Amino acid sequence: MHGKKIPAALVAGLLGLGLAACGGQDAGSPSTQKPADGGRGPLTFASGKFEAEATQKIVDTWNAAHPNEKVTSVLLPESADEQRRKLIQNAQTKSDAFDVLLIDAVWTGEFAANRWADELTGPRFDVTGFLPPSVETGKYRGKLYAMPLFTGTGLLYYRKDLVKTPPKTWDEMKKICAEVLPKQKGMSCYGGQFDKYEGLTVNFAEAVNSAGGRFPEVSSDSAKQAARFLADGFTSGMIPKEAVTYKEEEGRVAFQEGKLLFYRNWAYMYEAANKTDGSSKVAGKFDVAPIPGLNGPGAGTLGGNNLALSAFSKHKETAKDFIAFVTSAEQEKAFALINSTPMARASLYDDPELIKKYPYLPALKEGILAAKPRPSAVKYGDVTAAIQESAYAIVSGTKPVDQALAEMQSALGPLLK
Repeated sequence: MHGKKIPAALVAGLLGLGLAACGGQDAGSPSTQKPADGGRGPLTFASGKFEAEATQKIVDTWNAAHPNEKVTSVLLPESADEQRRKLIQNAQTKSDAFDVLLIDAVWTGEFAANRWADELTGPRFDVTGFLPPSVETGKYRGKLYAMPLFTGTGLLYYRKDLVKTPPKTWDEMKKICAEVLPKQKGMSCYGGQFDKYEGLTVNFAEAVNSAGGRFPEVSSDSAKQAARFLADGFTSGMIPKEAVTYKEEEGRVAFQEGKLLFYRNWAYMYEAANKTDGSSKVAGKFDVAPIPGLNGPGAGTLGGNNLALSAFSKHKETAKDFIAFVTSAEQEKAFALINSTPMARASLYDDPELIKKYPYLPALKEGILAAKPRPSAVKYGDVTAAIQESAYAIVSGTKPVDQALAEMQSALGPLLK
């Protein structure tokens, strides 16, 4: 999720950057090499850890129907940064180790521009019926390079047994914590993803957008208010000090152990936190709501993951069929019935069977349509690294807010022209 993470007007302008670093060939040029086997054969799918169980069920269904073109699912690292690093290492060596790639919604431009992923064309890749923001995250220069699979935006998990009405503003959240926490031993107010990785980019962008700012214009008063909310949260103890080490799973465990009253995370967590096998102390005791903001409901960050075809796959025809299979309406619903990660097909948010299982789906759909994207660029790795560097200085208290934001703005300027 990550974001994984929920990918809404997207960033076509930013994605329209030139291909100077990529040679003269257009990124969408099809390969002229025709493999002797017709591009058919076994596949390796680089997939996500959070969705491993559901992914394997879908893979098993495919394998049962395609005994000569079986798919092996290989789990990528938990951290989005490590996922990206692993995929890029393979691509830069033109490795055929992976055929189908699960890529973060903001990596499309980078993978397309560098010709690490092939353009997806033809009737197999009809995007009718998908949420429009999700479709846009799969495009580069107007062409489709990644098929929508997961989408979503940040949600506020809260203890409904301790909180009657979820907060709509940061001040309301602070007030509730001041009333509730004195009676709760070992519980902190709020947590998010504040370790120095992609999750910090997401959380910082959400804070800026939720304060009325426009990310990545981080020199505004709104951005400063957002940064001070986070900095003051750590200084005051509203956000526990250990949250600077939180990625999605560390925070999820803390919430499930009763250590947080409020926690920002993706929808995938809903299923895990409600398990009654003893792994969660808050099963049946929590609910979800839109994230709060400075003066009203906040603006979540658009997250998501899409399926891309490795440019170095030796079995591209089979890979295309597999991508179309996984993103079909039938398989996306089958996936949703196993895993609470939000899917990209719009009809699933109005499906009675799924709403019964995940009551928050209609509200989540509204949130996705209103969510704001992270800045996307061909050099996205440099963009997110610059954000993380300054944002971590803010949450860890190593630099004053104004200085950290000035440095972030200076670093982002040349990258997002």
